[in-house]
Amino acid sequence: RTVRGPRGAGVAVKVANGGKGGAGKATIQASMARQSRRDGERVFAIGAEPNANMARSLGCSREEAEGITPITEMTGLIRERTGVEPGSMGAYFTLNPRVDDLPDRFRREREGVMFLQVGAMKEPSAGCYCPENALLKSLLMHLVLQRDETVILDMEAGFEHLTRGTAQAFDAMVIVVEPSVQSVLTAGRIHALADKTGLKNVFYVGNMIRDDDDRDFIARESQGRSVIGYVSYSEEVRSAIRRGLAPFDASPNLVTEVRELWDALVRLTHSAQCSCSLYRPARSTGLSSHAALRARQRV
Repeated sequence: RTVRGPRGAGVAVKVANGGKGGAGKATIQASMARQSRRDGERVFAIGAEPNANMARSLGCSREEAEGITPITEMTGLIRERTGVEPGSMGAYFTLNPRVDDLPDRFRREREGVMFLQVGAMKEPSAGCYCPENALLKSLLMHLVLQRDETVILDMEAGFEHLTRGTAQAFDAMVIVVEPSVQSVLTAGRIHALADKTGLKNVFYVGNMIRDDDDRDFIARESQGRSVIGYVSYSEEVRSAIRRGLAPFDASPNLVTEVRELWDALVRLTHSAQCSCSLYRPARSTGLSSHAALRARQRV
């Protein structure tokens, strides 16, 4: 693939999305996915959290969202692919199960955005859930390393979903921050985990911004880290969420602000990887540096 600038098709990026619960991660993720699709990309939005918040933010009805079974809860599939029953303790199982058919088999679609609810990692205290976690990690590795769609992954605060190798193959992490001390502290912990796993490009997005004081608070408390955009508090977004509508379809201002931050994310991500020019293709291989990394991982 060649690397192109914002507004042009051909920019497929792999983005992990984190932040404190209630900071509006799902709204930002779903809106970024919609914007990437508008730019001509094929997009997978991945829900890797216990709730189906991201499905709702893409415009799924409450009934449809609640009817989606996360892959980590598909006991028959886990048994088929890993060779053991979910929750088996001390059993031998397949560490690298086949997953290449799962994205297309279980995906939903809204406004051209493909959506996959993979579910949360299982807690060891509930028993040995290694088969479920092995399947989930293999699936995420496949989506990041083997496929060429843009991937936007919504995670919980921790990094349980990512191995070090998978984290390094992501092009960027976006941490959504609201103007509160708790949100900023959570962002700092997530950033530290990103550093430990080798994920280099970490960007902040300020959300639910009401005034300049909120902007100044996030700019000050982010302590020099890269804030790529701000999304305003909006009664249109609040109302859309209550009515089960996609915020992206309800708020023109949200569309404008997300377009700006998505352009900044694409530009900065590729700027960090291309030392000569933002939009210069990797002529020797026809691959961007990110795609070349993923190609090496496949060998």
